[in-house]
Amino acid sequence: MDSGKRVTVHLMLAVGAAVIGSLQFGYNAGVINAPEKVIKKFINETWVERYGTEINKSSLTILYSISVAIFSIGGIFGSFSVGLFVNRFGRRNSMFMANLLAFVSAALMGFSKIGGSWEMLIIGRFVVGLYSGLSTGFVPMYVGEVAPTNLRGALGTLHQLGIVVGILIAQVLGLDTLLGNSALWPLLLGFTFIPALLQCILLPFCPESPRFLLINRNEEHKAKSVLKKLRGTTDVNEDMQEMKDEARQMMNEKKVTIAELFRSPLYRQPILIAIMLQLSQQFSGINAVFYYSTSIFEKAKVAQPVYATIGTGVVNTAFTLVSLFVMERAGRRTLHLLGLMGMAGAAILMTIAMALQDQLQWMSYVSIVAIFVFVAFFEIGPGPIPWFIVAELFSQGPRPAAFAVAGFSNWTATFIVALTFPYVEDICGPYVFIIFTILLLGFIVFTFFKVPETRGRTFDDISSAFRKLAGTRGDKYPAEEMNSLGADSQL
Repeated sequence: MDSGKRVTVHLMLAVGAAVIGSLQFGYNAGVINAPEKVIKKFINETWVERYGTEINKSSLTILYSISVAIFSIGGIFGSFSVGLFVNRFGRRNSMFMANLLAFVSAALMGFSKIGGSWEMLIIGRFVVGLYSGLSTGFVPMYVGEVAPTNLRGALGTLHQLGIVVGILIAQVLGLDTLLGNSALWPLLLGFTFIPALLQCILLPFCPESPRFLLINRNEEHKAKSVLKKLRGTTDVNEDMQEMKDEARQMMNEKKVTIAELFRSPLYRQPILIAIMLQLSQQFSGINAVFYYSTSIFEKAKVAQPVYATIGTGVVNTAFTLVSLFVMERAGRRTLHLLGLMGMAGAAILMTIAMALQDQLQWMSYVSIVAIFVFVAFFEIGPGPIPWFIVAELFSQGPRPAAFAVAGFSNWTATFIVALTFPYVEDICGPYVFIIFTILLLGFIVFTFFKVPETRGRTFDDISSAFRKLAGTRGDKYPAEEMNSLGADSQL
């Protein structure tokens, strides 16, 4: 077997330890869903203790919505800070350091009930959002740089798998019979301490990214040693030569800032694609389902809405595994289009079912099926692809800045959906998913006409297409920028 196709113990240890950060992101995104009622009860009880009167419904809704949405605000700040860490401390060390935020957030949320402070809960949610925002940059970047070319898409999907497994764990532990009750909900939110501790134990046994060691630190011997362990072979000359070529080209390229990603005609098209794919993930309506699935099932008159929500998590995980196995066969663009089209169809079905649920009782079951189909198609493409395709569109130089912009776009969209969905749902009622259907149709058109297929193509091939596009528009750019796209011919 070709050494590049070999899945070694060192490779899986590195990827496995990294995606614990993805699991943390998923867990904290989903954990606030099931215990909604007990958290609102806690806020009300705290309010009564302080002010001697019950909180009004509007204020309670605002405080709970802030508790949900502040997670995304933290994520926005975290994702925008990715480049500050990875360029200075490296990919592995950055992941290790970020766990300090996870420990702080676990303490704040876990002791919020004892402290009688919903402010501690909100601050804890912000801090764990900050950690998650960093992780959504660190993990795909690290995995993309340690993975061999032919496994880059499949291993990149593990980031999304970590997210959905985290959501599923949160849904199960959030059951009233486990931790999602009035007595134990602080433990449910403080659970984030355990995966953070596990990652801190595992990361010291994982290598730093060989690309970072060679290109950023000029430590050729260490990079070669790491590659030998990751590939399970002593013959890593091809990988080393590829990285050396990239390093030489990077010497000719100026430092790429976030502003230059938008100013330069060379970067403008790939950064637009990266942003739009992130927006297509969040404005598809998926987080409306994740954050508020229990209440959606209640309004659909499902007998056991919490268990239906867990069923959503199971479907979520199962189809992420499907994506893992088909990613390198079907291609990124094809799967993303298929996923968006399937979600649009499911959103229409969901709207019909919710609109007719009062007339036809069996429509509640159609609602469940529609949500399951919606989630399944999300994991086929729009779930995993936007996270790792950034590494395929940009070389080592502009990659951290591109990840920061992509992450910022994703988290901003997440925040908008989390904060506005309850209010939009009140206004639109059962027709709320028509909005997402219209957005999905727009993303389908964009993907069809603008997103290139990256599977099986060298980076030089992808970048050549972008250079040609910039040239046909009559754009002028310095010669050193020519090297910024196309430096990484295989990553």
